[in-house]
Amino acid sequence: MLFLATGAASGSALSTLPSESEGQNTITVRVVDSRDEADNDPVADVDVEVAKDDGSFEETGTTDADGQAVVEIPANGKYTVELDEDTLPSGAELEDGRSTLEVQILTSGNRAVQFNIGDEAKSGPGLGKQLVNGLTSGVKFGAIIGLAALGLSLIFGTTGLTNFAHGELITLGAVFTLFLNRGLGLPVVVAGFGAVLLAGLFGWGQDRALWRPLRNRGTGLVAMMIVSIGFAILLRYLFQYVIGGRTQPLTQYVTQSRISLGPVSMTPKEIFIVIVSFTVIALTCLVLMKTRLGKATRAVSDNPALAASSGMRVDGVVTTVWILGTGLTGLAGVMLALDQQVMFRMGFNLLLLVFAAVCLGGLGTIWGALLGSLIIGILVEVSPVLGMPAELKPVGALIALILILLLRPQGILGRTERIG
Repeated sequence: MLFLATGAASGSALSTLPSESEGQNTITVRVVDSRDEADNDPVADVDVEVAKDDGSFEETGTTDADGQAVVEIPANGKYTVELDEDTLPSGAELEDGRSTLEVQILTSGNRAVQFNIGDEAKSGPGLGKQLVNGLTSGVKFGAIIGLAALGLSLIFGTTGLTNFAHGELITLGAVFTLFLNRGLGLPVVVAGFGAVLLAGLFGWGQDRALWRPLRNRGTGLVAMMIVSIGFAILLRYLFQYVIGGRTQPLTQYVTQSRISLGPVSMTPKEIFIVIVSFTVIALTCLVLMKTRLGKATRAVSDNPALAASSGMRVDGVVTTVWILGTGLTGLAGVMLALDQQVMFRMGFNLLLLVFAAVCLGGLGTIWGALLGSLIIGILVEVSPVLGMPAELKPVGALIALILILLLRPQGILGRTERIG
């Protein structure tokens, strides 16, 4: 079976994966042993041949100790990558039986393909294993959604604003990570930390320059919501102008071997995403429950006028919430970039699921946002196992949202309130 180096779905044509050195075209062929007892070990001394379809170029290579063979190619065009099965280890077979692949080179850079050694006759993991994998991916995806939903719930609970630019704040964290990682050469972890700080600074700036003046003028929430839609469009296409329309990879953690933890199998970066996301969520909840900032935030959320009459600086609390909420949302973008790479529409594509998580759990409630995020994440990742086409897997989560809100409009943990 062929897997793209970006971790995307398998296929016969390779998507663009730029290298760190522009202007040099290479094709990297990786061979790994994906049988259960091998656990994706690299396979050395396997011969591969790369040939241009017009017959103008032909070059061979042999995989090294890391299971990789790098072949320099002269120009863009259509190439054929062929693996010599006679050089495979004794008794080994390619997982899907295909030893020849076609690669379309459209731009300069590095392209990577991967051949997996496995059992040609096996039909894939059973239903139980697929459910475990789906639940694991769902918890990871739910943790990412949870960070963004926590930021959205804080901002909504304090200001009442339904912020349609929230998806672009997710992309902002990913774009900052890309800039610090590939632009300045920082390690991914350091770049991610810096991206969160920059996202928090952006949250302070947008509140001071945009939202506070609108609040001081007495602008209604509906008008502010419309402003957020325009702000979202501005940011989205600014991102496209800066990073382009194609997916941009980070310079580390592109491919990783999976680690088996009992019935669960995850890559190191997936373990990192889950641990960091839930740790930050737990710390944020502790801050909101135990500190003066948390008490002030809850007071402003419950009754801003009463909080102001008690001597509380409401604008200062709201600005702090914008910084915290945007920082959490930026961290969600960092985790999403680490998991899926960077694309200018990535936050917009996630926005509907973030809104669904907040509404499902209960608008303005922190615990509701977290519970809704886990439910949405698991439903999205498990639905393909139950027969939902992969392209439509968010539909199952949105159907569940509709059913829950028909039965309990305030959400799972929301409070029933009288309006009007």
